[in-house]
Amino acid sequence: MALETIIYGLGLLLVGGAVAGLAFFGVAELRVRAMRRSRLAGAVVGGVSGPAIEKAGGLLPEQLVSTVRRLGQQSAVRDPAKVSLLRSRLMQAGFYSREAPVIFLGVKATLIAAATVGVLLTLPMMIGKGGNLLGLVLAVSLSLAALYGPDQVLKSRKTKREQEYADGFPDLLDLLVASVEAGLSLDAAVTRVTEELERRYPNLTVHLRFLVLELRAGRARKDAWAAFADRLGIEDARALATMLRQAEEMGTSLGETLNVFSQDMRQKRMLRAEEKALGLSAKLTVPLILFIFPTLLVALMLPAGARMVKVLG
Repeated sequence: MALETIIYGLGLLLVGGAVAGLAFFGVAELRVRAMRRSRLAGAVVGGVSGPAIEKAGGLLPEQLVSTVRRLGQQSAVRDPAKVSLLRSRLMQAGFYSREAPVIFLGVKATLIAAATVGVLLTLPMMIGKGGNLLGLVLAVSLSLAALYGPDQVLKSRKTKREQEYADGFPDLLDLLVASVEAGLSLDAAVTRVTEELERRYPNLTVHLRFLVLELRAGRARKDAWAAFADRLGIEDARALATMLRQAEEMGTSLGETLNVFSQDMRQKRMLRAEEKALGLSAKLTVPLILFIFPTLLVALMLPAGARMVKVLG
């Protein structure tokens, strides 16, 4: 029985390694394609140079990626609204390729197929003499990883990038205010701010470059800023897009509007910091009760307990 468990465990490890490899190559392909598109647009994403991109692209197994792409095309969503929603989620997670939804669906289909094979391998462990809890746990783990793993990866990447966007947005707004008050137009100010924030906030800079390209292509300013806010997915960006649209429609001064919005953002940032500081005492209650209070209780009661044992003994 122990030998069979070892064999099935090795088989599950091989399946898990294959699944992880497929996911890695799929993500790498999306990143390389995004870098190539940015390079053709005159930008370098994430500070990676052109020769490095070509070298990374040459190392990818094209046959494996094409297989994943075919699986994604077979399981592609036919509803345009759902495709648009999935593309928006992928862009917020950092996948900008046009084929990103197809590859994502292909990776999900590959994971489900690999999980099915893994569950079949665990069946002899579960239906053996007396059953085996380990086999059931492995089967459930593989199924959950295949069903919810890709979505959790997207959610994690989106949360991480939204944190970077929230951290860099006040700096973006301050630089915009300074540039506009110095005499630059809003479009020229965005271009200048993009160059300044490239090293500090590379992911935010990618969206700013998209915004610059859309403005240069002749897209309406309010539509370009609205798309920029949707790609970022944070409330501050949506508020900025709404403010710029209202300022353009009403003909108010752009510099004064940005200055007022910047002051409002500073106040909101201070209120968020105060809210976190006030909530710290409530968050410390559980660690105090579970860890610090029992330690103090033992330290205070231990001498008295030792004396009672000595007296009674």
